[in-house]
Amino acid sequence: MRLQRLLIIHGFNSSPGSMKAQLTMAYFDKHFPHIKVHAPQLKSSPLQALQQLQDIIASQPNAHWYITGSSLGGFFATYLSEQYGHKAVLINPAVRPFELLQDVIGEQTNPYTNETYHVLPQHMQQLQDMYQNRIDANNYMVMVQTGDEVLDYRQAVEKYQHSHLIVQQGGDHSFIDFEKMLPVIVKFFQLENNGHSERA
Repeated sequence: MRLQRLLIIHGFNSSPGSMKAQLTMAYFDKHFPHIKVHAPQLKSSPLQALQQLQDIIASQPNAHWYITGSSLGGFFATYLSEQYGHKAVLINPAVRPFELLQDVIGEQTNPYTNETYHVLPQHMQQLQDMYQNRIDANNYMVMVQTGDEVLDYRQAVEKYQHSHLIVQQGGDHSFIDFEKMLPVIVKFFQLENNGHSERA
């Protein structure tokens, strides 16, 4: 069987210690122990963060990769999916982060790592350069909650309208009851558990 790998991409000012990442890792450890999970702590520079992610995928060129990305991680996941053709699940994804993050240029502190860093104007240009105008809609499942207080969920609905789109009323940016969606994510990825294919 071809090697299978899961890449978890956290969002802006977040980490692999976030709730969604931890729930995903625990779920895969229990149900899919044969799938190695990669959940890196990303650099603050978008260009360096993207390079980290590309290096991880390049380290296992013969593996079949699955990607999950939350918020800004969903933006990175879209870039990688278009580059490599891998399936990706996006959770409350940032569609145009180079516009949103204009408001946080300056010094920031990551609440998970306590790292102090600077969001720079050139980071906005780096993100804009990564924007994908055209996407292969079949490679995405996109999960949004209308109560997202950080992002306008309608941007994701518009961009990924031809993808497998799940819109839940209410909720917030953290994606309430995310753990209930893990079996749905697995079905989209069509993963195999104990020799049985999990298909939608």
